[in-house]
Amino acid sequence: MQTNFSKTQLSDPNIVDANDILRSCVHCGFCNATCPTYDLVGDELDGPRGRIYLIKDMLEQDRVASKTDVHHIDRCLSCLSCMTTCPSGVNYKHLLDHGRRHIEETYSRKFLDQTLRTFLGLVLPNSKIFRYVKFTAIMARPFVGILPERLRKSILLISNRGHQSKVVTPMIYKANGPRKYRVILLTGCVQDILEPSINQATIRILNRHGCEVIVHREERCCGSVNQNLGQQKKAISLIKGNVISWSKIDKVMQVDAIIVNASGCGSILKDYEFLLRNDRKLSKDAGKVAQLTCDITEFLARIGLNERLIPGNLRVAYQSPCSMQHGQKVDREPIRLLSACGFKVVEPKDRHLCCGSAGTYNILQSEIADKLKAQKIEALSKLSPDIVASGNIGCIMHLSQAEDKEMQQPIVHTVELLDWATGGPIPKVLDGVTSSVS
Repeated sequence: MQTNFSKTQLSDPNIVDANDILRSCVHCGFCNATCPTYDLVGDELDGPRGRIYLIKDMLEQDRVASKTDVHHIDRCLSCLSCMTTCPSGVNYKHLLDHGRRHIEETYSRKFLDQTLRTFLGLVLPNSKIFRYVKFTAIMARPFVGILPERLRKSILLISNRGHQSKVVTPMIYKANGPRKYRVILLTGCVQDILEPSINQATIRILNRHGCEVIVHREERCCGSVNQNLGQQKKAISLIKGNVISWSKIDKVMQVDAIIVNASGCGSILKDYEFLLRNDRKLSKDAGKVAQLTCDITEFLARIGLNERLIPGNLRVAYQSPCSMQHGQKVDREPIRLLSACGFKVVEPKDRHLCCGSAGTYNILQSEIADKLKAQKIEALSKLSPDIVASGNIGCIMHLSQAEDKEMQQPIVHTVELLDWATGGPIPKVLDGVTSSVS
């Protein structure tokens, strides 16, 4: 693709990066074939190729983002299915970040829209604030029928998981027996409040496999929520805090990995080196953090599972999160691990398509999110599974949201099944399917 940035514009490293990405695009349109929003809407501007042209024009002309720009770029899920498909290696993810940052800096949104985005960018990355928000959502649940749609969906999303347990305490969790590995666990801002059992299962299975697990008190949000909202200054601040904190631990204790069990978080952690590429003080440490980061299934596949207590012939439908299969390129590891544990793993049609969760997307773009959710639930239900497994809290919450269309089968995090199959307790959400266990 031909570009026309001026020499002055190209003095900005972000424009240099955008220019390189744009020039790698050959207009082929293969990306549109796997884009969920293009598939639903059928508008060229709601596909990656159309959005690339919009971002190109905004940045080249250095103009204020228009209503059309914002409308179509906001409707992007950031699922990155297009990047898996693209034969030219176009880094759509980074180009989209440049576009969203430009929109945030130049466009004046309507008051309610801006207020909601500011609220999400403030609350979701802060576990202390989010804990109070969750309590409020539970109290407001009986009155959701009279509330505006966005608020109603938010309350249902936050308050719909019934099984709760204690959040993970920041400390060092010693390995069972001799220590083979030392790892840092990113517990997640929202996940540890909504579904603490995921972190508990992660710590148990790592401890049984000889891993000492560090949960650091000064851990911050990974920055993903703010980055996807275009709030890059806030995202970079959080990213720098984590890099400084984890680097200090690594230099003293020499960790083998930074474990992530929320795939959306893992996707941005692996991008820390790029995001801090222009920071002379932290770029090297950011590269080390990115190198150490791996999904829990990626790490378990690397070290191998110990004894497996085959939990019966349960049929598990695996829902691969976009941030995992497209963002991190971690695709077959969870399936191989589940199969090795005796589960019969099946996958839905069009497994590459997003379920509609996509971070805050299911709140900000609920109409498209609900349609994608319905498609995913239909595809999963056709498999007649006993259980649905996924590797991302956002997908789990979205698909189990208590409204008209929800999964009839229990949805559980992959690591909870692996923990159970290797000696841990049965996940509470599976109480209804224990009759299938031999």
